[in-house]
Amino acid sequence: MDIKVLKGSILEVDADVIVNPANSKGIMGGGVAGVIKREGGEEIEKEAMERAPIPVGSAVLTTAGRLKFKGVIHAPTMEEPAMPSSEEKVRKATRAALELADKEGFKVIAFPGMGTGVGGVPKDVAARAMVEEIRNFNAKNLEKVILVDIDEEMVRAWEEVLGLR
Repeated sequence: MDIKVLKGSILEVDADVIVNPANSKGIMGGGVAGVIKREGGEEIEKEAMERAPIPVGSAVLTTAGRLKFKGVIHAPTMEEPAMPSSEEKVRKATRAALELADKEGFKVIAFPGMGTGVGGVPKDVAARAMVEEIRNFNAKNLEKVILVDIDEEMVRAWEEVLGLR
């Protein structure tokens, strides 16, 4: 599977579906979730909350609202809003998002840093966990993963794990 790293907004990438590092309640407060809700519309959060609780290690697909994508995958990295995450939760969320995107027949998925905002997972730890899960994933439909973040440190961490630096 092709892995591409970009610095910028996840809302600007050319992907079928984007990932929201969610909480199990589906509440879209700050960070990436807040941006997705603000730009895409309240209906994204409403639909995610209707599907809650979303256990860490699972994921749900919702509408993308006003966004150009075919959907938003909500993959929890924490149970409650703004609680600490962990490397294991990042791994589970990444894997769950990949599995759902592949099952739904998407070709291109975009991830931001998972668990690295309010979740507090160090960026190098999250980058390694995410890249290992992506490399170990046996895709049937997915062809490309875009790792995208506005945070230069996150971008650098992915590039280092992928040997691009």
